[in-house]
Amino acid sequence: MKKTRWIWAAVIFVMLSALLLGVAQALLVPHDRAANPEAFLLADYFEADVTLDEVVFVGDCEVYEAFSPVTMWQEYGIALRVCGTPQQLAWHSYAVLGEVFERSNPKVVVLSVYGLIYNEPQSEAYNRMVMDHLPASTTKWQVLNDAMTEGESELSYVWPLLRYHDRWSELSWRDVTTLFEKQDPVSIRGYLVQNGVVAGDAPNHEGALPPSETAFGEMALDYFDRIVSLCRENGAELVLIKAPTDSWRYPWHDEYEAKAIALAEKYDLPYYNFLNDIDAIGLDFSTDTYDAGLHLNVRGAEKLSVYFGKILKENYPLTDTRLRDHDCVVWAGDIARYEAQKREGAK
Repeated sequence: MKKTRWIWAAVIFVMLSALLLGVAQALLVPHDRAANPEAFLLADYFEADVTLDEVVFVGDCEVYEAFSPVTMWQEYGIALRVCGTPQQLAWHSYAVLGEVFERSNPKVVVLSVYGLIYNEPQSEAYNRMVMDHLPASTTKWQVLNDAMTEGESELSYVWPLLRYHDRWSELSWRDVTTLFEKQDPVSIRGYLVQNGVVAGDAPNHEGALPPSETAFGEMALDYFDRIVSLCRENGAELVLIKAPTDSWRYPWHDEYEAKAIALAEKYDLPYYNFLNDIDAIGLDFSTDTYDAGLHLNVRGAEKLSVYFGKILKENYPLTDTRLRDHDCVVWAGDIARYEAQKREGAK
């Protein structure tokens, strides 16, 4: 009898310890989406019904701040979603696409080539904006080996409390309340609305750093090859793009352009560098950027979306989902949130 009591005591102790550790992890791991929207772009994706998406964008800010899904749907009926994250590199995009094909059957995948200029891990913070949201899988652990920066450990991605255990001093009541409330999506189908206007010059390289010698390096190209194979295995057309933004801080050098063109030719892929189409798109860098020319604001993104949407509609067998009642109902909610965010930001 005494032995039985000890066993039950041990079981209860283990269960209580697990519960307390679970609560501590939920509380300490950053979860307030409003405080850092870019960190939760993929969380939006994994909480959404993505089964009807026909076009998926992957890449960095050159996709999630440059293309408006609502505009493309309203103009052409294209059902699309953006799966971008800050500084999403080739290995990140490969891991994300693996999950995309597990959940849906897109006809077209659009990849930003800007991430290919990086051939080695850059930032733990940006790693976590991707890897923390991906479910456990063989692919995730394989990619982590290449994505982690110095000092990171795989165990901290399995048990994030190991990474965030020292956040106690930063906690606020907001951290507690957000544990018990359903938070709104931070994006509109992966697009992060930016309303600000900070005029910038037309793209130029004045004062820019020289081209990186490791751009389009061995590891980046290895993952690009995997992306191509993954798309072809799943019957999706891969399209390469470069957003129409270019600055001294993040320049798109002629050397990068030559490598992107060569890569597209090697794999027989379409490549659109929208820096060549600024006038045709109708971009005005005095009104269409929110940070002096580095990124497009919503006005610029809508112009680019109209332009690229036409290209997609004319070249790929995409469904006009505006003709389906169910899709119209679903998109009505996205459109309402989109217009609300535009109004709110314009105040």
